[in-house]
This record gives sequence, structure tokens and C-alpha cells, in this order.
Amino acid sequence: MRGLVVVALLFFTSLAPAVEYTEERAPCAERYPLRQPFFGDLHVHTRYSLDASTQGTRTTPAQAYEFARGSRLGIQPWSADGRAARSLQLARPLDFAMVSDHAELIGEVHMCNTPGVQGYRSWQCFLYRHWQRGAYYLFNFMSSMQASHMGQCGEGGKLCLDAARAPWNEMQAAAETHYDRSEACDFTTFVGYEWTGVYKDNGGNLHRNIVFRNAAVPELPISYIDEPGAEQLWRALDDQCQGDCEALVIPHNANLSAGMMFSGTNDSGGELTAQVAQARMRYEPVMEIMQHKGASECYFEAGVSTDELCAFEQLPVDNIAGFNRPPQPTTGFARDALTRGLELERRLGINPYAFGFIASTDTHLGAAGAVSERDFLGHGGAGEPARDRIPPGLPDKLEYNPGGLAVAWAEENSRDALFAAFQRREVYGTSGPRIVTRFFGGWDYPEDLCFYPDHIQRAYDNGVPMGGDLPAGSGRKPTFLVSAGQDAGTAAAPGMPLQRLQIVKGWLTEAGIRREEVIDVAGDPFNRAGVDTDTCQPHGDGFAQLCAVWTDDNFEPGQGAWYYARAVENPSCRWSQRVCVANGVDCARPETIGTGLEGCCSDEHRPVVQERAWTSPIWYRPPG
Repeated sequence: MRGLVVVALLFFTSLAPAVEYTEERAPCAERYPLRQPFFGDLHVHTRYSLDASTQGTRTTPAQAYEFARGSRLGIQPWSADGRAARSLQLARPLDFAMVSDHAELIGEVHMCNTPGVQGYRSWQCFLYRHWQRGAYYLFNFMSSMQASHMGQCGEGGKLCLDAARAPWNEMQAAAETHYDRSEACDFTTFVGYEWTGVYKDNGGNLHRNIVFRNAAVPELPISYIDEPGAEQLWRALDDQCQGDCEALVIPHNANLSAGMMFSGTNDSGGELTAQVAQARMRYEPVMEIMQHKGASECYFEAGVSTDELCAFEQLPVDNIAGFNRPPQPTTGFARDALTRGLELERRLGINPYAFGFIASTDTHLGAAGAVSERDFLGHGGAGEPARDRIPPGLPDKLEYNPGGLAVAWAEENSRDALFAAFQRREVYGTSGPRIVTRFFGGWDYPEDLCFYPDHIQRAYDNGVPMGGDLPAGSGRKPTFLVSAGQDAGTAAAPGMPLQRLQIVKGWLTEAGIRREEVIDVAGDPFNRAGVDTDTCQPHGDGFAQLCAVWTDDNFEPGQGAWYYARAVENPSCRWSQRVCVANGVDCARPETIGTGLEGCCSDEHRPVVQERAWTSPIWYRPPG
């Protein structure tokens, strides 16, 4: 029997189209014609990011990749002899990862930490070494709000640009060392970084991660100080990324952008042109829908919104600068942007917001893929410093979370295959669990397609996968195949069953009116599954597998539309509630509420979470 399995595997591997490599490497031994899901994290900060370094993170880029592959990682605070007070280790290694240290201030951080580098003895570096919290705010203000280097960098910032070469070269070297170029294709790395801008007028987050296809990259990362606008960033990549160099730009934390990430205007607030929209779609086919600092799927307000699942990890503010301004439906959520894209397409002939979805962690510990609610230690950066001591009580701000994972459907685990998946948007994001989900759209899928042994092959043959555009339908109604399998988990931490599978539709009527609908297509939203918040023990039934074929009976050929799928788990304890339970907090007994655990009994505390996955959308564009 085992021999037949091997023969079958070799047969189907031989059918998979060869991936066109843009760099030297051994072809992967196993290729999958119907593609496989590969799980990773494209948002990882190490010791070279200002916010991470000023909070005690010592993780090198190489150690971040070693952690992603399964090694144990030391976490601050550190003893005088260099021993870590805490550590983390993934229960399951990742398939791919990227260190994405901030391009801004990478030279300053290296300068201030390296005796002998010119500028090390400047007052700015003295402040960095002796009052790191103050340096964090000063340095960030200058780079993000003023888009400028400070005095220790010399004329034109040359000293800091020169200092940036060492960490940038180290990031590249670590990615090359840990990229598995053998035929095993066990682990893939990408060279990349974060471009970190803030809209000055309202504190709106404009952050983006840049992912390079291979080892061909610019001489230095292009920062917000160099190019203080997304359009300028794209143009600079055009100028500096030549030959084999190719890049993707992934916006993140649109939920904190104060509406600026998808404003419908150009960088200066003027009218968007088709040329700029085209540049955006070429560079930004994917957005990060979920990470440490909240979810950007959709807006929720009690008594106003009908989709209560939109409340998932919604932050209480709409900006990254700390202004006390609550979010609104138009301040950066993906659903609003998707429909705004349909409006812009009517005027420009191109949709600048036709993006797919991924998720990642935004860890500032170098802990790529550390998404477990069970042993969350905080991710640093935006949370409480742990440089000198372990923070008592909750290890991070109450509104933050462990982050999510990026998943790519690809023929193999190589840079070129994964990069192509991001380009065609056949990717999805999860809030942490390794849910496996697929989504296809076509015009004539049979109602019982889920029961066909070759249903995935038929779905590809007669439609498009997530991230695709529906072809012309000749007056028919679109049908969608959606499936999901629960995270298998591990022996120590079994995966949570699924509760339901949904399709979310948004459309623009011919009169220009926006509409949204959420449809339960499989599972049971009333399955009475839940969790005992006193013990964090789950109860109730769920589903290991869900599959459905759904037809849009309300489809109108003259209305542009988008569709995506959402797979939702049964309820479980959020990380914060797990900490509260472990510390014996009983809100009815004040004496049990220890230092740092006050949040356990606050109105803002959300003890229960329903983890999920979001597929990239599928679009319908009216003829003409």
C-alpha cells in the first residue's frame, strides 16, 4: 500500500508545472499541481528595530529564522551574564518567514550600539543607551513625523546611511543562510524590511512591509525618511530595483490609519489618477488584515453594525500616534476599502483596492509565528517594556493580541512559487490557528461539488481561486466553492473545531449605493459551543471539515461585486483570560487581583475569542 502512495505522489508531482526560478537553487523534489498551503510570517522585528531594541530585544535576524524553524529563543529581560529570564519555542515550525526591521533608524540603532562607529559618542546615542524610552519617542518623532535624520547622522544623513549597511547586509546574509535551497524545500526566507510612515495631520498609520522576490535587492532599504509617501516609495523601487530585483509592498494596520491607507486620494490628498492606481495594484496586491495591533477586516458598533464578528480584535482608536479618537466605518477597514475600490474603478477603469488578505505577527521579539494564545508573552514594540524586569500581570496591553499567520497556496515551498502566489492573491490570513481553507468562484459549479473526489481540480478547471476575477458569465449567476478544515493542533494543544463557514459579499448598485451581506453557508452558528471562562475548558460540538457550494441568487450583471470567505472556530479563551485564570483572579474578590492584573476585571477585557481565517476576495466586474 505504501508503495502505491509513493507512486501516486511521484505521478502527481510530475504533473505540477515547473516553477520558473529567478535565482540558482535545486528544484523542489515535491511539487503539487493543485497547490499546498504554506504557513508563514512576513512581519518580524529584531534587535535592529528601534522599538524592539529599546525594549531589550537582542534577537538577531539569524536567531529569528532559527526560531521560525523550531529552535528555542531567549526573551528579555537579561541577567548581567547574558541569560534570558524567559524563552519561547514554536510547537510547529513555519514554512516561511521574513525579518522586516524598520528601514528608518536602522543605521542609528547600529551606530548607538557599536563602539567605534562614528556618531557612537553623540548626545543622541548617549540618550539612547541611558534613557531608552525617551530615545524611543524622540527618534521616532524625527523619523516618522518629521521624515528626517538627527544631528548625529551628519550632512544629508550620510553617517547613519553608512551605518545602516552593516545591519542590512546581516539581514540579507541571514535570509540567504537559512533559505533551504535543497530539493527538500523545508523552509523559505525572504529579504525585506518595513517602511514606517505616519500621516502628520491625524497620526494615521501608513506602514508597509517590502518583500523582495530573491536576493537581488537595493543597496540600502528605502525608508520613509528617504521617500515620505507611498507613491514615492513605488517610484524609488522602480528606480533602484533593477534586473532580477522584484518587490511587493504590503500595507498593514489600516485599522490605525485614520482612513489614510485607503483614502481614495493620492499622497498629497489630491484626485487619484489611473496611473497611480495602476502603480498601487502592481506593487500592492495584498494587505495584512490582522496582526499584533488589531484586525482590519470590518467595523463594529453595538446597535449599529449587524455583523457582530467584526468586533473581533477591534482597537479603541483609529490612529497609531496615540490620539484618543475612536474608529469609524471609514477609518481603514478592508470591507470599506474593497467597495471604495469598486467606486474608483467606475471612474478610473482600474481598481486600486483589489487586494488579497494575509496576516502576520508584527512581533518585536524576533519570535516569528509566535501566535499561541496559551503562552503569549507580549510582542513588545507597542506594549510594555520588559528590558529590566518581567512586567507583572498581563504581558502586553489589553487590546493587543498574539497576531496571525500568512498562508500561500503554492506548488512548492520556494521563493518564486510563494512570491507568485502573493502576486496572484491566492493567499489568505488566519488569526493564529492553522486553518486550511479554499475558495473558488465560477458560473456552473454543481451543487454537490463538495462530494466529488476531484472537486479541487474541477474548481480550478471551471473557475478561479481566491484572489481571481470572475470571467464573463453570459447571464448566469456566480457559484462559489468554499471549504475549511480545522487546525489539527498538537498532542499538547489540540486544534479547536470549526463553528461555521461564511461568504461575505459587497457590491455597488448601478445607482452607486454600497451594500454588504454575510451568508452562513456551512456549519452551525447556534451549535451552543462555548468555553468555561473560569477554567478555559471548551465545551460543545463543532466541525472538523466544512464545505459548501453557494449560488448568489441576488446577483445583478450590472453591479460590481467582491466576495470572500470567513472560517470561524468555536469560542475559546483569549490570551488575557488565560493569564487571569492562571493567576487565580476572581473579580468578585478584590484580594485576588494582583499587580498588573487589574485589566482582568475591566470593562475593556474580552475573555473569549473566536479565531478565524479570511480568504482573499474574488471579484466580479460588469462588462464595459
